[in-house]
Amino acid sequence: MSIELLALVALLPILVALVLMVGLRFPATRAMPLAWLVCVIGAIGVWNLPAGYVSALTLQGIVTAIGVLIIVFGAIIILYTLQYSGGMETIQYGMQNVSRDKRIQAIIVGYMFAAFIEGAAGFGTPAALAAPLLLSLGFPPLAAAVICLVFNSFPVSFGAVGTPVLIGLKFLAPLTQEAVAQGIPGLNFTDFGSFAKVIGQWATLMHGPMIVILPIFMLGFLTRYFGEKKSWVEGFKAWKFCVFSAVAFAVPYYVFAWFVGPEFPSLIGGLVGLGIIVAGAKRGFCVPETPWDFGPQSSWDAEWTGSIRTAANTEFKAHMSQFRAWLPYVLIGLILVVTRIPELGLKGFLSAQKIPFNDILGYKGVSASIDYLYLPGTIPFTLVALLTILLHGMKGDAVKRAWGESIAKMKSPTIALFFAVALVSIFRGSGVVDAALNPNAYPSMPLAMAKAVAAVAGNAWPMLASFVGGLGSFITGSNTVSDLLFAEFQWGVAAQLSMPRQVIVAAQVVGGAMGNMVCIHNIVAVCAVVGLTGREGTLLKRCFLPFVLYGVVVGVVASLMSFVFLPHLF
Repeated sequence: MSIELLALVALLPILVALVLMVGLRFPATRAMPLAWLVCVIGAIGVWNLPAGYVSALTLQGIVTAIGVLIIVFGAIIILYTLQYSGGMETIQYGMQNVSRDKRIQAIIVGYMFAAFIEGAAGFGTPAALAAPLLLSLGFPPLAAAVICLVFNSFPVSFGAVGTPVLIGLKFLAPLTQEAVAQGIPGLNFTDFGSFAKVIGQWATLMHGPMIVILPIFMLGFLTRYFGEKKSWVEGFKAWKFCVFSAVAFAVPYYVFAWFVGPEFPSLIGGLVGLGIIVAGAKRGFCVPETPWDFGPQSSWDAEWTGSIRTAANTEFKAHMSQFRAWLPYVLIGLILVVTRIPELGLKGFLSAQKIPFNDILGYKGVSASIDYLYLPGTIPFTLVALLTILLHGMKGDAVKRAWGESIAKMKSPTIALFFAVALVSIFRGSGVVDAALNPNAYPSMPLAMAKAVAAVAGNAWPMLASFVGGLGSFITGSNTVSDLLFAEFQWGVAAQLSMPRQVIVAAQVVGGAMGNMVCIHNIVAVCAVVGLTGREGTLLKRCFLPFVLYGVVVGVVASLMSFVFLPHLF
C-alpha cells in the first residue's frame, strides 16, 4: 500500500475525534472510545497487526494513562481542599484588593496567578479557577473566559511540573538513543533526560516573544471588544505594566528552564512573578494613572453575559491569614524543588519506586510502569492536600466533601484518557520491527503521516509544526496527550526533511500549549463555571485570532532556529 494511503488510514482516528467533538459536539468520553475503535480497525485491517498485540498496546496505554490520572487527581484534590478549607476564598479576597484597574487585574489574575496554578496543577485548572475570580472582580463573563483561556498558553508547556515534556515526550526516548548512537549532526543531547531539558530550553525561546507581546495584545483586545470606547489604545496604555509583568515572570522562567529542567519554569515563574507584580501594583509601579473599567453593566452587549451575575455572585472574605492560605502552594513549590533536583538525593530514590508492567500479554517490549512516588500527583499534591487538613484546621465534613467531589470529578477524564492514550500507544506500536507482528514492514502510523506531510510541506514545515501541536490539544484537551499523539510524527517529519529534531519537537510542545486557548474541553469547562453554557462557539471565535497570532510568531522563531541560528551552532 502506498505511503499516502497509509497516512490517510492513520489520519482517520484523528478525523473521527475532530468531527465528533467539534462538528457533533460529542463529549470526549464518547468521542475518544470511537476514535480508538477506528484506530484498532486500521491497525488490524490495514497494518495486519495481530489482535493480541493491539490489545497489549491498548493495555500499555491504559497503564500510561493511570500515571497521568494520578497527576490529575492530585491537582483536583488540592483545588477542592483549598475551596472547602476557606483557603481559596482567602486568596481571592487578597487578590481583589490589589488594584481597581481592570487591566491590572487581568494581568495579575489571568496572566500571573493562572501561570502559577498551571505550573503547579495544569490540566485546565487555571481557567476554571481564575475565570470565576475575574467574574467576581467585575469582569463580563465572556471577557473573563477569553482572558483566562488565552493567557493559559505559554505556561502550559511546563504545566503540572513539566508533565507535557517529561510524560508527553516519553515515547521519543528510544529515538533519541538511536539518533545519538548514529551520531546524527546537530544533536546537542546525549540521552532522553538531556533531550527533555533541551526541548524545554528551545520551547522557552519560542514562547519568549509572546510572553511580552500577548499581555499587551490582550489588553488592547479587552478594551477593543469589551470597552465603552471600543479602542485598542486604552489597553495599550498599560504596556509598561505588561512589560514589567513579563520580565518578572520570564527571568525565573528562563533560569529554571535552562539550568534546572522542565519541571519548574511556570511554577516558579508564576510564583515569583506574582509576588513581584502584586507588590508593584500596590505601589502604583508602571500602573496607568487613570484606572480603566468596563462601564455600567446596562451598557454591556447581551452576548457578554450569562446565567451568573457579574460581581454579585460572590462576596469574598478572609477565613485566615494570607500566609496560611498560600502555605499549601508554598509547600508544593518547596517539595517539588527538593524532590526534582538530583543533587539533593531524593529524586533518584523516588523515581526508582515503580509498579512495572513488563511484556504485557507476553509481547516482548510492550511494557509500562507507574512511578507512584515520583508522580507529582502523590508527592507533593496529595501529600500537601492531607497536610492542609491540619494546616487549615478543616472539619471532617469539609474533608469528606473535598475528597468526595474530587473522586467524582475523575470519571470523565478517566474514560477519555484511557482511550486517548491507548490510541496513542497503538499509533506508536504499529511500526514494530518484527515480521510476525508487522508482516508488511509498514512504518508506524505517525511516521506514515510524517512521510506524506514532509513530501508536501517541504522546508515550510517549521512554520506549520506548532499548529499540529495546537490541533492535538484542540482534539484531546491536553498538551500532554497532544505530545504523546504527535511527538513521533514531528520527529519523523524533521528526520525526513533533515531539520533539527529538537527544534521541531519543541515547536510541537509549544503548539500543544497554545492550543489550550482553543481547546474544546477547556472552552466547555470555562463556559460552565462563568455561566456561558451554550456560548462555546462565541468564545472559540474570540480566542481564534490570538491562537493564529501565537502560531505565526512561533513559526517565525522555529524557522529562524531551523535555518539560521542552529546550523551555525553545531
